[in-house]
Amino acid sequence: MNRPSGRAADALRTVILEPNVARHAEGSCRIRMGNTEVLCTASIESRVPSFLRGTGQGWVTAEYGMLPRATHTRSDREAARGKQSGRTQEIQRLIGRSLRAVTDLKAMGEMSITVDCDVLTADGGTRCASITGGWVALHLAFRHAMRMNVLSTVPLRDQVAAVSCGIWQGAPVLDLDYDEDSKAQTDANFVLTGKGGMVEVQGTAEGEPFSEAELLALLRLARLGTDELFRRQRAAVGIG
Repeated sequence: MNRPSGRAADALRTVILEPNVARHAEGSCRIRMGNTEVLCTASIESRVPSFLRGTGQGWVTAEYGMLPRATHTRSDREAARGKQSGRTQEIQRLIGRSLRAVTDLKAMGEMSITVDCDVLTADGGTRCASITGGWVALHLAFRHAMRMNVLSTVPLRDQVAAVSCGIWQGAPVLDLDYDEDSKAQTDANFVLTGKGGMVEVQGTAEGEPFSEAELLALLRLARLGTDELFRRQRAAVGIG
């Protein structure tokens, strides 16, 4: 089995997390996983959605979008079409759920944070990169709130990161790029926490059904990959 990138089956693409890249955002991170590049910015508002008013609880949500030339050919801006695609809505809900899963919303008080994930270049795994970089941006936004004496501590209970895995040429592999993703027999995304929890597992057989043994093999690869992503996240926000 030879991967197009030449990577070993259990190897991530080159990962770079650059914190504080957006001047005006309370928290930001540009994440690069191979040729996939996503800008994640976290913005704080001193209000919450109407269903949370008066509860003393905060909210974390996300928005996701791809720039017109994030791919090989230009795509229309969704704003120009007047509505978001089903894919976009599904991905941004996934990002929001993933970040809320590790956030102590009660400890936030009545504030909202929106994490915007804008795909600059797409080469597979954009939702996974958005979740991983989004956590860094969210952490930095909470730190900003501490500096402003709005919060006394960072209300994050854990880390969360995501990685794709798949069956490619009959073998389980970690962190699919586009060349692999477009031809994989099975494609799966794993959203995992630093303490070993699972927020979401998305797995799809593109041809033959995959087995339980193959699913477990993919999960083992995902844990290896996210362990490295957790390490990179901690380095990006300056914690041990």
